[in-house]
Amino acid sequence: MNQSVHSARRRAAAADTHAEPVGAAAVKGRAAKTRARGRAAPAAPRTNDPERTMADILEVATREFAENGLAGARVDVIAEAMRTSKRMIYYYFGSKEGLYLAALEEAYRRIRAIEADLHLEDLAPEPALRRLVAFTMEYQAANPDFVRLVMTENIHRGQYLKKSRGIQRLNVPAIEGLRRVYERGVQAGVFRAGLDPVELHWAISAFAIFNVANKHTFSIIFQRDMDEPRGAAARRELAAEMLVRYVRR
Repeated sequence: MNQSVHSARRRAAAADTHAEPVGAAAVKGRAAKTRARGRAAPAAPRTNDPERTMADILEVATREFAENGLAGARVDVIAEAMRTSKRMIYYYFGSKEGLYLAALEEAYRRIRAIEADLHLEDLAPEPALRRLVAFTMEYQAANPDFVRLVMTENIHRGQYLKKSRGIQRLNVPAIEGLRRVYERGVQAGVFRAGLDPVELHWAISAFAIFNVANKHTFSIIFQRDMDEPRGAAARRELAAEMLVRYVRR
């Protein structure tokens, strides 16, 4: 967990007095929705396994923040879904904002950890680049909460992510992995030189995020089912083809 979690523990008792009030019926209703969305609520926190407890809290908190944004999310709902107290949540994360930042960092950590297991080095440069594009689009389509969290943080102009001590370091492997694929392609004579891996990462992210963030409006306007498997596969292939054609020599 990030270093801010440990420093936040010292503020745990005081943090409870700043919680936002919410009606009991609303808390129970939102908690029921949180439990019903996709999976059952995690088991009650176990004080002898703090890492597991924090991971379980983050899982529930991610869904709450993704669904309702930072302003609309309620720690009461997260506590109810976890069958714990707000005081326990504040003990680990310090405040609602600390919990939100931890959820955002964890969302990035998960996608970067999976990217590291793609073994792109085992593929030739062009298939490796296609695989990365396809994975990114597949992952974000299957994990819309990640996109919603990123969208929420952009609404806040990145003000909470700026407080993260490790977000840049956490994302270094994504750029380095793409850089290695690109440089191998340049050395093999299949990719043109002079391109910036960060810009290539931007292009891949743009394809993937639009595919989730604008799914509903795009579907309504153009009468396309964005979740239809064949259409989703075709868009992944199109995005990969566009990027590969851009980098080809």
